[in-house]
Amino acid sequence: MLWMMERSGKLNKHNGNFQFWREGNHPIELFDNKTMQQKLDYIHDNPVEAGFVEKPEDWLWSSARDYVGGKGLLEILYIE
Repeated sequence: MLWMMERSGKLNKHNGNFQFWREGNHPIELFDNKTMQQKLDYIHDNPVEAGFVEKPEDWLWSSARDYVGGKGLLEILYIE
């Protein structure tokens, strides 16, 4: 992975060493529960959209498991 970050860093004119984050990401404010839920659903649906799993809770590292009554690998704080 280090070689990929180095390659990305050299291709970016704003830095010459390593680049970890993808260029062009822009943070947004999660100002209400509706927006937070929308972003959470988007994150949970990514492995499904990529064709890796059939349901969000099937992805090993997903907190979607916790939201459907299961137990994921990581401790989470719930959005209510």
